[in-house]
Amino acid sequence: MTAIAGAGLAPGAAAEAPRRPAAPAVYDVAVIGAGVFGVWTAWHLAKRGASVAVVDAYGVGHARASSGGESRVIRLSYGGDPIYSPMARESLDAWAEVSARGREPILHLTGVLWFSPATDAYMAKSVDWLAANKVEHRRMDLAGLRAAYPQVVFRDGESGFVETKSGALIAGRGVRAVLADAGLEARLLKAGPPEPDAGGVYAVGPDLRARHLIYACGPWLPKVFPQVLGGRITPTRQEVYHFGAAPGDLRFSAPALPVWADFNGGELVYGMPDLEGQGFKIAFDPHGAVVDPDTQSRQISAEGLARARAYLAQRFPGLAEAPLIHARVCQYENSSNGDFLMDRLPGHDRVWLLGGGSGHGFKHGPAVGRRMATHVLEPATPVEPRFSLATKATRAERAIY
Repeated sequence: MTAIAGAGLAPGAAAEAPRRPAAPAVYDVAVIGAGVFGVWTAWHLAKRGASVAVVDAYGVGHARASSGGESRVIRLSYGGDPIYSPMARESLDAWAEVSARGREPILHLTGVLWFSPATDAYMAKSVDWLAANKVEHRRMDLAGLRAAYPQVVFRDGESGFVETKSGALIAGRGVRAVLADAGLEARLLKAGPPEPDAGGVYAVGPDLRARHLIYACGPWLPKVFPQVLGGRITPTRQEVYHFGAAPGDLRFSAPALPVWADFNGGELVYGMPDLEGQGFKIAFDPHGAVVDPDTQSRQISAEGLARARAYLAQRFPGLAEAPLIHARVCQYENSSNGDFLMDRLPGHDRVWLLGGGSGHGFKHGPAVGRRMATHVLEPATPVEPRFSLATKATRAERAIY
């Protein structure tokens, strides 16, 4: 594949800003969607010498995106899952490198605290994986949890552990930084289904043609491909709340409190310490109502806020009366069981569907992008069966947390 050539200055123009390379007549790859999967795919393709165009209907890290907004958890614990734990470990290193090169941090290494009933099998498998792979962590019994984090109410019979080198990512800033790190920009363009012309390339938009297409448009995937993905990728409404601690109360900020995850009976509640002045974050992981990402209401519900306050009163009583300083409504893009989608569009050898982040995908952007770029540049690479279109059912039976 042909990369964009570097540009030099014209004679006598030494004082002028460097000119951007001319766009190729036909790009090697067009990535449709500038969310985390799309920008990291573009990053890997560009680093390997491909010419890449990135388009998004609303822009990079926009307010309606699943990859927009403030913070996301980056953790390695997946109940010992043989795919997602290694992918998260690979991705953590890549995020750290891009964060170190930026003007503002993307990665905050607060640690990630997990707590659950001591008999929980998922948690035990997670700890076993961390130990077997020599990932730094610290186990704690109930007494240890209460001593280390007195601002949290732990219940009798619970235990936990801390991934000491994990933490949080700043989402909207992160996707913009990755694209800039690749030397790319995104065009504001709403792309439809693929339409190849007589020359075997795809027309994406005015003056934009490419040999390969990657549709990484998150919750918009089933809108672009309703016959293929309708019911297989389902956007659900998810509310996120940020509460403000009292002035001078540092108990709910790092390093006094890490990112945390309460895993009880298969239901996950998670949150962040106050990062960058955004307040203490809390979110409920179970799927909300099915929505349209273009038109759903972005106002939080009274019921959701009441649930958040009730949880604070039980687990973080020091914040029971804290003011809500801001909140956000976004969406998950769920596959039937939580596995990602990375497969060819039926009938098109050079068109790929990439998505199904299912609420846990943001952290995996670097590893997903590397896999996707490899598929395009090395077409014989087999599709991971768990990421295949064939395994995406229409009945929700969530298995990935």
